[in-house]
Formats: sequence, C-alpha cells, structure tokens
Amino acid sequence: MDLVNFNQLSPQAAQAAIAHCVAIPAWQQALVAARPFADVAALQAEADRLAQRWQAADLEQALSAHPRIGDNVAGADKEATLSRSEQSAMQQADGALQLSMLAGNQTYEQRFGRVFLIRAKGRSGEEMLAELQRRLNNDAASEQREALAQLREITLLRLKESIT
Repeated sequence: MDLVNFNQLSPQAAQAAIAHCVAIPAWQQALVAARPFADVAALQAEADRLAQRWQAADLEQALSAHPRIGDNVAGADKEATLSRSEQSAMQQADGALQLSMLAGNQTYEQRFGRVFLIRAKGRSGEEMLAELQRRLNNDAASEQREALAQLREITLLRLKESIT
C-alpha cells in the first residue's frame, strides 16, 4: 500500500493494515492517530519512536503472535505468511540444525519463560542458532532488552515492506 492510501484510510482500516507488523494494539492505534505522514521516513520515525517505549508487557503481548523459530507455521493470515517467509532459512536447514534449534528453543523457554525472538529475515539458520546460543548467556534484564530490540527490528521491517 502506498502512504497516500494509508493516510486516507479510516482509523479501523488503517489499524487493520498494520496489524501484521506487531500484535500490540496500543502501538497500532498510536501510529494510526499520528497520521497523516508527509513521507515514509516520517512514518518509520514515528513507528520507531513509539516502539522505543515498549516494556515487558508489550513484549509478552507481541509474542502471542510469534511462532518458535524453526516451527512449521500454520495458517493463512498475513502474520503466518510473513513468518513462513521470514523463517525460510530455518525451514530449509538440515535436520541436525533444526534439532539443535528445537533443543535451544526449549532451553531458552525454560530459562526466560518466553519464545526466543529474533529478526529471522536475512539470517541463515546457523546465524539464528548462534544468536540463540549467545543469548542464553544473558541475564533476564539483558535478554528482555535484546528481545525488545529484535521486536522493533521485525516491526519496522514489516512496516517498511507494507507501506511505501
């Protein structure tokens, strides 16, 4: 969708147009309320400014829509389609790498109590596994900061790909 059309949508339609970027309705509503945007750079800047305010509760809310890295993502909605595309490197990885990611995901979830989140787009399966293993050494506060940073990256990338 182009920016002109996004600026002209009703609030409900505009929120629906960006809902796949992140499952945080308050962020969606605030971004929609900030319209109209003069250009895509202004849209991205506001989206990032709003995302910089996210806290632990926002992360948990957003993770409700994120599958585990390496899981077969089911569904036909936009979120599922994006997740499959973004994680394609892991889906194409050999069995040993997939098993290592599965084991790492379980360890991560036991340690931090949530799904491992990483911007998968543009990363190989090996890179994602290495990041998971590195981040297992984080303390809870450091890992929360890293997960929030990854969530911002995912969100802004999806927004950039959605509105031109």
